[in-house]
Amino acid sequence: MSDSTGKSDGKLLDVKDLKIYYPIHAGVFLKKVGDVKAVDGVSFTVKEGETLGLVGESGCGKTTVGKGIMRLVDVTSGTIDFTTKAGETIDVVPLDRGSMRPIRAEVQMIYQDPFSSLNPRWSVGDIIAEPLGVHMPELSGKERDDKVAWLLEKVGLRGEQAGRYPHEFSGGQRQRVGIARALATAPRLVLADEPVSALDVSIQAQVVNLMQDLQEEFGLTYLFIAHDLSVVEHISHRIAVMYLGNLVEIGPAREVYSNPIHPYTRALISAVPLPEPSMGRPDRQRLVGEVPSPLNKPSGCPFRTRCPLAVESCAGDLPPLIEVAPDRQVACPVVAGDSASGA
Repeated sequence: MSDSTGKSDGKLLDVKDLKIYYPIHAGVFLKKVGDVKAVDGVSFTVKEGETLGLVGESGCGKTTVGKGIMRLVDVTSGTIDFTTKAGETIDVVPLDRGSMRPIRAEVQMIYQDPFSSLNPRWSVGDIIAEPLGVHMPELSGKERDDKVAWLLEKVGLRGEQAGRYPHEFSGGQRQRVGIARALATAPRLVLADEPVSALDVSIQAQVVNLMQDLQEEFGLTYLFIAHDLSVVEHISHRIAVMYLGNLVEIGPAREVYSNPIHPYTRALISAVPLPEPSMGRPDRQRLVGEVPSPLNKPSGCPFRTRCPLAVESCAGDLPPLIEVAPDRQVACPVVAGDSASGA
């Protein structure tokens, strides 16, 4: 699924220089003493009908990016342009809660934990029907029940299971309920935040295949947030790699996976488990040191303190994403020159 989507080149989502800082207060008077730079100038686009995989280590800011797009957290600066079904492009950053309501009908989220994201006191039918009541109040009770049953069947469950409660389902089934809830309002964009990381490996493949089938049937667009590169490579058309609040590489999934350019991406790919461990991995790259705190990021390139290719100039300015091939960008001038020249 890493090939071209064949869809329109139109941008459904265009994120520019997104920054999300969390202020740190200390002292008797709670004076601001700094910022946790969770997301520090991230820019990317998502085309209609494609899946963009957003990957990186825990704490790199990828989930915060998703929450920022949904406006579940305050955005410090930047723009998030979303193109609605009506063809209008809207920057969601300045919108208040009321103005965001119609946008949220078109942008839905699948959460990481399929148990804590479902209200245990509600039946799954009520859980799936809740967004219908908010965004489609004109539906009658029977129409709503029919829609819930239809959604359950679309995700591989049975309509008569609508009266059951989350604890009566397995983890994989609960995540299917979460997917059904996300599809209730017929969204254009679905943000999937580690949707399979809490599931058994055997169930992960089923859920990923279901998401691919639903994407093909309904023309969905995914921002797939995860740390498991093998899963991301399978479902994504393009991959964006994050490190400590910044993007370090973007490109077609198959190319990024088979030929990573940035030193951090190379280390991530080399850490992916092999189907046959006995074969070994001659190009295994191990990172030294710990990930720096986003409260006190290194100057210049945030990866330079762990990078085997770091030079003195890496401590200067933050390296921008440099285009090294069509639809392929990397934030490392040390390797970008060689890649662009075909070395």
